[in-house]
Amino acid sequence: MCKRILISGGAGFIGSALARHILSQGKDQVCIIDKLTYAGNLESLQSVEQDPNYQFHRIDICDGAALRQIFARFRPSHVMHLAAESHVDRSIDGPGEFIRTNIVGTYELLQAARAHYEELEGAEKSAFRFHHVSTDEVYGDLEEPTDYFREDTPYAPSSPYSASKAASDHLVRAWRRTYGLPTLITNCSNNYGPYQFPEKLIPLMILNALEGKELPVYGKGEQVRDWLHVDDHARALYLVAMRGETGQTYNIGGHNEMRNIDVVREICRLLDELSPRHDGLSYAEQIRFVQDRPGHDLRYAIDAAKIGRELDWYPQETFASGIRKTLQWYLDNRQGWCKNVQSGNYQRERLGVNCS
Repeated sequence: MCKRILISGGAGFIGSALARHILSQGKDQVCIIDKLTYAGNLESLQSVEQDPNYQFHRIDICDGAALRQIFARFRPSHVMHLAAESHVDRSIDGPGEFIRTNIVGTYELLQAARAHYEELEGAEKSAFRFHHVSTDEVYGDLEEPTDYFREDTPYAPSSPYSASKAASDHLVRAWRRTYGLPTLITNCSNNYGPYQFPEKLIPLMILNALEGKELPVYGKGEQVRDWLHVDDHARALYLVAMRGETGQTYNIGGHNEMRNIDVVREICRLLDELSPRHDGLSYAEQIRFVQDRPGHDLRYAIDAAKIGRELDWYPQETFASGIRKTLQWYLDNRQGWCKNVQSGNYQRERLGVNCS
């Protein structure tokens, strides 16, 4: 049976990967809504923009009236909520937009979904699901090397970003408990892969290295993250939306814990192999340690046993395979997608893109 899937934030890094994955199956309709902030990029959707099952609408999720119009016209069977401000450094410098988008925006989307759900009947009502996509940062950090984030780990957010995501998780659970909205939540570890905006660690290091710039590493680079390839994440999200048990939370991790400094050194090693510097030196010469950011969590690590046990999902990419593919993609697309993002040319596509 064809599903009608509404994806908020579908022009972003993870959202566009999810849309490409769903449309590659050739059976479900996808409606993307996105405000097209700096991180929303329609060039990441060029491969599917001619697909008859794809449509895009430029909408701010804080605009309740526009959301209600889309729900009435598209009549989704599934909502997958990925729209969010997500960069920790930006949340420290300007938390207001994170409160607005991540909390108020989630509220407006929940209200629109609730009104839609209450109008459904029979099989359509039974099939409807609201899937909220969150982060492992809501749990804070881990003190012991044997500790892992599990679905019942208490929340202890450290940054304005993670606090706003924690608040949105709580709203989703409250709308299920109070109004009976059939919801699911996933909390994922650090994503990487093609089409990622270059403020994030991995694309920033790749592009800075190629341009001969410094590779800034916070503190001593001892922060540990669990790295999840975005295509593995997209597969997991679709699986949870289709087969997950409503009311449940699923943690999604890549089973790839690494220190930030080791990630950067591996990028340098691969670049030395695939695109050597003209002077024969290693890209590692460009690494510079900089002052750590306030409240920087030391270690994140996901226990993804539940999604493996209940939904038979496991990551297909190791970090070694995934980072090589990712780096090669950035090398191959340096003069296209990467150049347009860095110059800001991709933003010109926003002109004339309206809700229609």
